[in-house]
Amino acid sequence: MLLPDGGVFRAPQRAFLPRSHRFHVQHLSQIRARRRNLRTPFIFVEEGVPLLRCAIQEAEEGIFSAIDAVLAKTLIHPLDIDIVIVTCGSFSPSPSLSSLIVNLYNLRADVKTYNLSGMGCSSGVISVDLAARVLRGSRKVQNALVVITESITLNWYNGDSRPMLVTNCIFRVGCAAAMITNDPSRRLVAKMELVDSLRTHHGADDGAYRAAFQEEDDKGSTGISLTKDLIRVAGVNLRQHIKILAPRVLPLSQLAHYAYSTAAAARGDQPKKPPVPDFTTAFQHLCIHTGGKAVIENVGRVLKLSPAVTEPARR
Repeated sequence: MLLPDGGVFRAPQRAFLPRSHRFHVQHLSQIRARRRNLRTPFIFVEEGVPLLRCAIQEAEEGIFSAIDAVLAKTLIHPLDIDIVIVTCGSFSPSPSLSSLIVNLYNLRADVKTYNLSGMGCSSGVISVDLAARVLRGSRKVQNALVVITESITLNWYNGDSRPMLVTNCIFRVGCAAAMITNDPSRRLVAKMELVDSLRTHHGADDGAYRAAFQEEDDKGSTGISLTKDLIRVAGVNLRQHIKILAPRVLPLSQLAHYAYSTAAAARGDQPKKPPVPDFTTAFQHLCIHTGGKAVIENVGRVLKLSPAVTEPARR
């Protein structure tokens, strides 16, 4: 699977009006000025109300900008798109976002469309994985447009629960689009090739299932609650994921070292926890999920990554 190119949405500059709640003032004041333009439009208006039209405006700004960029870079005509995959975790309007794209770009009547929602922070890699699986299954389809976005407008929390207020501060407007193809003639111009992908699902664990949970507070206001168990769950599930991923990607030297350390730990010759393999020996670049600071630090701690590796995710 080849990735010829991608595009991202760059939000327009807007004058920021801080919210009245003390919690917002404290946390938003820590955000750098260059990031003030990355918020949903309605909160930049005095007495702004999160309406459906505001949510659609937010989605259209990001989706159309990102798709225009990727079409201009790849020079792929809209009529050559065989698959459209759109993921938006918490906004699922009718008509769907994929229908919005089909309508604006006049895509073919036989285009295959997929809408993913409720998938959280992993929705981007899930969409890429889905595109690759569909493309591998048929040579009749060649070009898959993947659009990854999020809509904050209708999920803005107006209550007083701190676990829910956090999402108002850390979630921002954004969208990215990528074209994925199985056309061998594009190999020379492709920027990347998808060699392998791995997904593990830990929804059977109650802690993981409720780590980021949409619910109502005691006053009936709906929001997404980030529990204190989120950091622990992220670390535990990442370790389980690594156990499956490591044998696929690590060089033999790292695998041998890990096997020896594990055996030594079992004999009692070393501490019970074997050392974490060095994934920088398998990858030149590691892209860490740009979530909250605590999650980034925990990922770095679990994988034993240097500050230089985790620094891009902090920005």
